[in-house]
Amino acid sequence: MTITEPRPDAEHREDDTSIRPFTVAFPDSDLEDLRRRIHETRWPDREIVSDTSQGVQLDVMTELARRWEAYDWRTAEARLNELPQFVTEIDGVDIHFIHVRSQHPGALPMIVTHGWPGSIIEQLKIVGPLTDPTAHGASAEDAFDLVIPSLPGHGFSGKPTETGWDPIRIAHAWIELMRRLGYDRYVAQGGDWGNAVTEQMALLEPEGLVGIHTNMPATIPDAIQSALTNGEAPPEDLSAEERGAWDQLAFFYAHGLAYAQEMGNRPQTLYGIADSPVGLAAWMLDHDARSYDLIARVFDGASEGLTADDILDNVTLYWLTNTAVSSARLYWESKLPFFAPKGVKLPVAVSVFPEEIYAAPRSWARQAYPNLIHFNRLERGGHFAAWEQPESFSQEMRAAFRSLR
Repeated sequence: MTITEPRPDAEHREDDTSIRPFTVAFPDSDLEDLRRRIHETRWPDREIVSDTSQGVQLDVMTELARRWEAYDWRTAEARLNELPQFVTEIDGVDIHFIHVRSQHPGALPMIVTHGWPGSIIEQLKIVGPLTDPTAHGASAEDAFDLVIPSLPGHGFSGKPTETGWDPIRIAHAWIELMRRLGYDRYVAQGGDWGNAVTEQMALLEPEGLVGIHTNMPATIPDAIQSALTNGEAPPEDLSAEERGAWDQLAFFYAHGLAYAQEMGNRPQTLYGIADSPVGLAAWMLDHDARSYDLIARVFDGASEGLTADDILDNVTLYWLTNTAVSSARLYWESKLPFFAPKGVKLPVAVSVFPEEIYAAPRSWARQAYPNLIHFNRLERGGHFAAWEQPESFSQEMRAAFRSLR
């Protein structure tokens, strides 16, 4: 359950552009039902190998469930409600977003888009550093106004009731959102589906969008993609950096696409993850090998960029909003090649985190983005960069867009 201010009238109006305050408020009964379902999980047999080749390991999931039963969602709910949240209807769908204006004059507006299995939970750690940089050891000249929306079908946004909500349509909605908020000059950022949406915004070249940043760039040259798809050997002339990216991609295509194939082909079949919290958590953890390894270490007691509560915050958000299937439909909707260059002409900044699905080489980034204004390889971090490494991610945002202020 979530709360928004009621519309001025009870009926839907196609010309309604109102922006309504939003508060997160789930009833105790939802949390009690969640704990009951976790406790009553029917567990499968243990995997019969000692590695992760059969999938998410039983020990990881039983430890996650043990902690989840004692977990307090109200802490996450309070953190969300400390931030200004709103809902506005765009193209027939309610779009939820966090909107934090900086106290510093001249702050650069930026819309930041999450992916799957992420959510707005990913961006909570960067709100303070980016909107209030002087409180985090940075300059007032590097301040941002932040707009952090929930993708349609995800989190607190509405669930589309018609087909067509692909990254291109979402890009149009985000452009309208920034226009509706009164921003006539802004930048955009994203990773995962957030990158797909952000690149589509750049391709539309709307008035006001002056540049984009991505932490999961689409840079794979056609010849490299063809060789990977056809199971060919890597070209002999690859640089060390390019060969590293090849090896990462070859591993991902061989071991990490099952979830995307199922959601891309048959998202409605995933009733099990809408009915079982542990099933949902396991499905979300199995996104990519490096993220899973990090999460497994967390639940084994290691100190990492993420905590156990961070992970449970995100999975619980998906559970309480019942968005397991509605979020999966984005894979079915999109017909875009995920990692292929799209021909973006606007200024582009790229931050490469080493544990991403693939670490884009500088040479590929230069080919994909002819107006490359920033490129940096970080020492730590993976797919959920803002969530895992908020300090270095925030530093990257400041450096990436400094030339566009």
